[in-house]
Parts: sequence; structure tokens; C-alpha cells
Amino acid sequence: EYDWSEQTKSLVLSSFFWGYVLTQVPAGVLARKFGAKVTITSGLTVCSLLNVLTPLCAKLGGWKLLCAVRLCEGVCQGVLYPSYHTLISAWVPPKERASLGTYAYVGASFGTIIMLASSGVLASMAGWASIFYISGGVGCVWVLAYFQRGASSPTASKNISDDEKMFIELEQTNEVGKSEQPAEKLPTPWLSFFTSPPFLALIATHCASTWGFWTLLTQIPSYMKNVLGKDIKANALLSSLPYTVMLLLSFPFVWLSKVLQRKKSLSLSFSRKLFNSIGQFIPMLLLIALGYVSPGQDVLAVVILSLTVGIGAAAQLGFMINHIDLSPNFAGVLMGISNGIANVMSIIGPLLVGIIVTNKEDAHQWRLVFFIAAGVYLMGNGMFVIFGRANIQPWNNPTTRSKYSSTP
Repeated sequence: EYDWSEQTKSLVLSSFFWGYVLTQVPAGVLARKFGAKVTITSGLTVCSLLNVLTPLCAKLGGWKLLCAVRLCEGVCQGVLYPSYHTLISAWVPPKERASLGTYAYVGASFGTIIMLASSGVLASMAGWASIFYISGGVGCVWVLAYFQRGASSPTASKNISDDEKMFIELEQTNEVGKSEQPAEKLPTPWLSFFTSPPFLALIATHCASTWGFWTLLTQIPSYMKNVLGKDIKANALLSSLPYTVMLLLSFPFVWLSKVLQRKKSLSLSFSRKLFNSIGQFIPMLLLIALGYVSPGQDVLAVVILSLTVGIGAAAQLGFMINHIDLSPNFAGVLMGISNGIANVMSIIGPLLVGIIVTNKEDAHQWRLVFFIAAGVYLMGNGMFVIFGRANIQPWNNPTTRSKYSSTP
């Protein structure tokens, strides 16, 4: 309908990420101060309404207004992951964080599968604008439901029993100890964040994961079409297959983590590093293998791609939940910092591909892209294995630092 150049289309697609990066760090601070329910409902309400208005904005203001809308949507969605971490930290008992946190975050894969599989059908039945109307409408319905049922913490909830509330609060108090101040009033130890080796290692592996993930999802379709002659973007089921594998593999990974948790000889730190290594080292090897698939072996390429993305689900039991391990009080802020820095990789990665791949049909140039992504995986996870930790850091509660050091 709109005769836009490839450069304009790229600008429209990238505008979302510029907004997304902007609100990561402020979101963690706001979620701590006002409660995660407030930031989640605010962000998703505005984003859902903008999604419904997207076709109208494209019609009235062209690609410039559409870029502005996408930028605002990025700003609104940027508050979500730090808020989710704040919510998980407040609600989930320590022993259940890995499993329930993973179940929460695979919702992103589920939503992507549904939209990729249904968008073509919606567009053919009711026009492309219906994709935005329906997805935005579903978002509005969800916000209404969450406004009725959701709460920022067990204390603020009217929908759970006193026994459940007491259980959650007791489990969390046993982990972090009594605080002299409410968590939301604690001073934020910014300097301690950036001088903490475990947190810096967490940032490194988060960056590696984002680099590999976005290299796969933005560039592999182009590689498969131009080098292997397989257009997976034209097939909704093939496009959603990597996400489907990721969703399905999440459940056996959670089961395995539960089995390891029952073995008291294995530390939580070992579990986090094991699953992070599975989620990054195996995709690293599969990426290299993908670069050597011959034309005509398109089925093998689809299998490798799906496994590369799918096995990455193991990292959700590794670095993805590690922010809460290090600091339950500042988990949302830590997620905002690491996710903000990591999502710069989603901008740099595709740009680097554009510099290296001057001929899209040259398999050797694509192999260099895969080797670079594999190298990033190797360095990021290596840092996490060496310097990563899964115990609460002293700066989690600045007012009781002396008590931490004096406790055996």
C-alpha cells in the first residue's frame, strides 16, 4: 500500500528499539518507587492504544508519523522487563524463581508464535490493518484483567489468602534478612553496581545473548533465502518454528533445573552457569555449523536454526534470572541496566552484518558473521562462568551491610 524504500522500512523498524533502550534504567527505578503494577499497566495501555492507531497514523502522517508512533511504543515497552523482574522478585519464593520466572518469560515466545502464525490469515481475511487492531485490542483487554487481579506485591494483593501471603514474605525474609527500611526507600547504590564483577559478568553474557539472538532472527532469513534458496519469511509456520521450539524446550529445562535443585551438593551458582552454558555454548557451535550447510540442504538449515534459537531457552534459567539472585531489592534496576546495554547490541549486530556482507549470495562472508556471533557467545558466557555469582551481594541492602559481614 505504501511505496517505501528499503532504507525507509529499516528506519521504521529500528525506531522501536531507540525508544526501547531509553526507558530501561528509569523503568527499574520507577517500578521500585511506584510498584510494578503501575509501570506495567501504564506501559501496556499506551502501547496497545498506539498499536490500534498505527494504521491511521500511517495513513495520515506517512512513515515519519509511523516512526514517531513506533518510537513511543518502544518507550512504553521498555518499562516491561525491568518491571517484570521487580514483580518476580516481590512475588516468587527464592526456590521457585528459575521455574516461575521462565514460565513468565516464555510468554514472549508464545505471543510471537501466535502473531506470526495468525498475521497472514488476518491480513488475507480482513486486511493488514486488522493485525494491529486485534493485537492492540488484546493488549487492552489484558490490561483491564490485570488491573482487576494484579498487584505489585503480596501485601498489596486482595486475591490471595493470609497463609500464602505469610509464606511468601517469610521465605523472602529468610533470604535477605530484616531491613531497617522498606525496599522501595533504600538508596540505590549505583557505584556498587558498576564495580561489582558478578554484575559486570551478567551484563557481558546478556549482551552476548542479545547479539546472537538478533543476528539469528534478523539476518538468518536473508542468509537462507540468498545462499540456500529457502524463503522462510514467506511461510508463517516456518517463521514461527524457532519460537515454538524455544517454548517447548523451556519445559524440560525447567524440569531438569528442579532435579538439580533437589541435589543439595550442587550450588545455585553451578545451576545458573550450567544452564547459561547450555543456552549459549551449544547455539555457538550450531551457528558455526549453519555456515557450512550446502545449498539444497534447506531442511537441515531450518532444523539447525530452530535448535539454535530453541536451546537458547536454557539461558532463561541462567543469566535471565540472575539479577534477582544478586539483589532482590534492586532486581528491576539491574535488569534495566543490563537490558538497556544489551539491546544496543540489537542495533550494532545487524549494522555489522551490513558492513561485512556486501554480496548476500557469498557464503564465505556469511560464515564470518557466524564466527563473530560465536565469538561473542564464547566471551560473554566465559565471563559469566568465571565471575558470575548467585548469592545476594552486600550492596543489596546498604543499610545492613555491617550485619552481612558479621554473619557466619
